Amino acid sequence: MRESYQPTIALQSLGSVELEALLNCSYTGSLLLSWGSVFETTVTALQLQVKSALALCLDFLHQRIDPSSCLDVASFAEAYGLADLQELAEDYVLRHFNEVAATPKFLDLPSDKLLKYLRSDSLYVPSELVVFRAVVAWIEADPTERMGFAQDLMKEVQFPLMTFREFHEVKAVDLWRACSDTLDLCWSSFSSLEEQCRVYYPKDKLVLVGGDQITADFNKRLPSRKLWYANTIRSRTGLVREIEWRMLGEMPESPRFSHAVGVLEGNLYIIGGRHYYGTVDTMNSAYRYNPLENTWQRLADMHEQRSNFSLVVRDQRIYAIGGDRDINNNLDSVECYCPESNCWRSLDQSLSGHAAAVWDGEIFISGGFDCRYQCLVSMFLYHPERGTTYLCDMSQDRALHCMEKLAGHLYVAGGVCNLRKFYTDQLLCERYDPLTDSWSSIPSLRIPHVSGASAVLEDKIYILGGYCQEDYSESGLVHRYDPATLRWENMGRMPGPNTYIRACILHFPSQL
Repeated sequence: MRESYQPTIALQSLGSVELEALLNCSYTGSLLLSWGSVFETTVTALQLQVKSALALCLDFLHQRIDPSSCLDVASFAEAYGLADLQELAEDYVLRHFNEVAATPKFLDLPSDKLLKYLRSDSLYVPSELVVFRAVVAWIEADPTERMGFAQDLMKEVQFPLMTFREFHEVKAVDLWRACSDTLDLCWSSFSSLEEQCRVYYPKDKLVLVGGDQITADFNKRLPSRKLWYANTIRSRTGLVREIEWRMLGEMPESPRFSHAVGVLEGNLYIIGGRHYYGTVDTMNSAYRYNPLENTWQRLADMHEQRSNFSLVVRDQRIYAIGGDRDINNNLDSVECYCPESNCWRSLDQSLSGHAAAVWDGEIFISGGFDCRYQCLVSMFLYHPERGTTYLCDMSQDRALHCMEKLAGHLYVAGGVCNLRKFYTDQLLCERYDPLTDSWSSIPSLRIPHVSGASAVLEDKIYILGGYCQEDYSESGLVHRYDPATLRWENMGRMPGPNTYIRACILHFPSQL
C-alpha cells in the first residue's frame, strides 16, 4: 500500500545567515530559493509574518510551477490556507492534465482529488484517451486498494467522444480481467446513440473586437461595434471541436475595423481603425474597457489617425506602430501611450499591414507592405531609444498576417504574399527563434486567413476569421495550432463579422 499523498518537501534547517536574510529581505532584495527549501521558507515567513519574504516565496512558486511540482504546490497551499496559490496550482493541473498525469506524483493522488479533477469543467484534454490512460495508470499503481474505484472513475471518461481506434486500446488493457463489469459499462457508453460532449471553460477568455463583413456591395457592408468572448470549448463525437461564443457588449463609439487591441493590467485597450472605407474614415480615438467593473473610459486621442497598424505592450506602455491613413499613405511613426504622456519615435521605413509582438522586453516586427505596397520578408527589432535592428528575413514574404509569441518562439501565419502585379493567399507558416535569429517551417494553414485575428490561449495559437484573397470570400473559421502535436485544428465558425477583426485574452470575473 502506498503512503497517502503528501507534498514532497526537502526540509532543511535554516541556518542563522539564511534566517537573517529571510527576516531582512525586501521586494528589492534577494532570497535564495529552490524546490528543496521554498516550502519550509514559506512556512517560516508565514509563522513570523515576514510579508516581503512571503511575497518572494509565493512569486517563486507562481513562476516555477510545472507538471512535476504543481500537485505538491496545490497540496501545500491547501494545508496552509493559501487560497490564491491553491487556485493557481489546481488550475495548472487542469490545463496541463496530459503532462501532469505522466508524473510519479499523479499516482499518489487520493481518489477524491482525482475525481475532483476529472469532474471539473476546467479540465482540458486533447482526447478522452488521455483521461482513460490516466485512470488506468492510477488504478494499476495499487490495484488491490484501488480497483473498487474503477467504476466511479470510468464514468468520468467520455467514451462516446473516442474514435474506434482509440476504443480498441480501451478494450486491450489488462485491467478488465479483474473487473469485466466495468468494461461492459464502458462499451455501453461508447455504443450509446446519445450525443455527448466534454465542455471546457477556459479560465481566461478569448475576446473578439469589432470587424467587418465582406460583401460585393460596399453599401451593405456592416462594420461592428460588438465584443464577443469564447465561453466554452466543446469536444464532440468524431474529434469535432467547436467554440460557444457569447456577446460581451458593444464599444461606446462608432463601429471599427482594421484597428488594434492590447491588454495592460487586465484592461482592454481599443485604438484606431476605420469605421468605413472613405479617406476620412480613419480613426485616432482610444478606449479602455475594465472587465471587472464592465466600464468604458475614453482616453486621449492618438496624434495620428491609424488603421492596419500593430499595437504592443512593453514596460507598462502601449506602442502604436506604423499603419496607414488611407490606401496611399503609410505611416513611419510610433506613438507611445502612458498615463503621464504620449511620445513619438520613428521607424526606418513606412509600414502597414505588418505584425508585431514583444519577446523578452523587445519589440519584433515582421513583414507588412512597404511604400510601394509590396509584401516584405523583413524581421526587425524596434527599440524606442536605440531605433531599428534588422534580423534574419522570413523565408516567405507576407502582409496582413498574424504573429504571436509562444514558448520562446514567434509564430507567423496567414496574410497575403506577392504574385506578379497582384497578391495571393499566404498559407505557409513559420516559426522564429530569437536566440539563434533563425526561421523554420511549421505546417501550413488549411484555408486562407487574410487580415484575421490571433491570440494565444493556454499554450495554443488561435487564428480567427479573415478572408480569401483569391475570391474575397470570408474565411469565417477558427483554426488552432498546437506546437506539441504540430497540428492545426478546425475550431468551428466565428460569430458576427469575420474580417479586419481583432482578438485578445482577458481575465473575466467569475460571474461571466
